Amino acid sequence: MLPSQSNTSFYHPLAFLMIGIPGLEDIHGWISIPFSSIYTVALTGNCLILLAMRRTPSLHQPMYYFLSMLALTDVGLTLSTLPTTLAVLWFDHRLIGFDACLVQMFFLHSFSVVESSVLLAMSFDRFVAISNPLRYATVLTDNVIIRIGMAIVARATLSLFPVPFLIKRLNFCPGKILLSHSFCFHPDVMRKACADITINIHYGLYVVVSTGGIDSLFIVLSYSFILHTVLGLASPQERLRALNTCVSHILAVFVFFIPGITMSMIHRFGKHLPHIVHALVAYVYLVVPLMLNPIIYSVKSKPIRGAMLRMLRGKGQG
Repeated sequence: MLPSQSNTSFYHPLAFLMIGIPGLEDIHGWISIPFSSIYTVALTGNCLILLAMRRTPSLHQPMYYFLSMLALTDVGLTLSTLPTTLAVLWFDHRLIGFDACLVQMFFLHSFSVVESSVLLAMSFDRFVAISNPLRYATVLTDNVIIRIGMAIVARATLSLFPVPFLIKRLNFCPGKILLSHSFCFHPDVMRKACADITINIHYGLYVVVSTGGIDSLFIVLSYSFILHTVLGLASPQERLRALNTCVSHILAVFVFFIPGITMSMIHRFGKHLPHIVHALVAYVYLVVPLMLNPIIYSVKSKPIRGAMLRMLRGKGQG
């Protein structure tokens, strides 16, 4: 029996019990192979992008600074879930301490907000580059990019800072310690409480709408302006060239926001669905984009691909 932290009127479990993929516990060893491969590709790909950009002066431009922010965020998001997910799949180590769960939850959601914000900043970068190319370098200076980066981190921190405290104020049920994932996810953890979670629900919805909701709206607006500018170009070749610079970012937006929206909808309206559906959608949202982003940018961006190849071959700076 798990120890507890309680008195006569208030209870916090000392640990939660995580699960991998419900109903497939007998083959977790086999399932760990694709998960380990995805995590390896995500960490290796994003770290290669960061190293390639650091060692290649020609990539020291606003567009690639934002890409480095995205890669660094993906590394952080990967490291947020990797330890507990592989511990469950490899060693069947399913316990996570209450406070450790809150820490993981804070970083997991914070990096998700940072990712959304970086994708918005990248859409602004593409808007300035295409709509006003002559002022691109003067608008997005190094100081402006640093301020944008600091604002993104501050926004995520301030948005998620109350969440662990909103969880700690709740009284939990002694028998409800089984989580639905191999990591701590706010909608999942708060539903283990034997208390009124209305504030948690409303604040969680506020964070989703004020970050991902607003970001996705402004990304759509940015691309509507970009499309208007591109359609005004005289040459079809110029239109194609301008749109081609946006393809990687558009793909990154789709692979992040579509699973994220799907997961939010399922958690709020899909309680009747099997647990395996919740688990698989969450893994797609938190794992697959981390692997796909470096693949997308290394395939679609010739400068990034060239810098990565030069670095792997041990050649000089470009």
